[in-house]
Amino acid sequence: MTKVVIMSDSHGLTREIEAIKTREQADYVFHCGDSELNESAKELDGVLTVAGNCDFYGDFPNEQRKEIDGLTFFVVHGHLHNVKMNLMNLSYRAEEIGADIVCFGHSHIAGAEKISNRLFLNPGSIRLPRMRAEKTYAVLKWETQEEIEVNYYMVTGELVKELSFKTSLE
Repeated sequence: MTKVVIMSDSHGLTREIEAIKTREQADYVFHCGDSELNESAKELDGVLTVAGNCDFYGDFPNEQRKEIDGLTFFVVHGHLHNVKMNLMNLSYRAEEIGADIVCFGHSHIAGAEKISNRLFLNPGSIRLPRMRAEKTYAVLKWETQEEIEVNYYMVTGELVKELSFKTSLE
């Protein structure tokens, strides 16, 4: 089973990033920007990270594309795609690069939705959540594309049941 952790908008936190990495022991970890750290920060070692609008200290790319066990992930912060307005610009870009799962932050609002067999996922913020009290990150697990488990957790490791679900990309 493949396991991917997605976090975003940590805004300077370091112990929490380390705790999530240690607790989850994932195959891959993505940070969707606004870490406010730089690329040499030990907390981001092994973490695929993109630049957010508050990342003044690092030299991260604006987007990353990663193929993992038959699924193509597209990771951005979202500020360059106006995700606070709607997902249309992000959807166009995801289609251009053939993404199956689109991970983004910026709004600090945890949630996921499928649009045209593509999963759009915002892990929320592990520091400053909006629309919910919980400081969250997301974990995806799958063996086949027929069943992808999407779980949201509080920064403390407790499952947020009402945000978690199973889906298929077929």
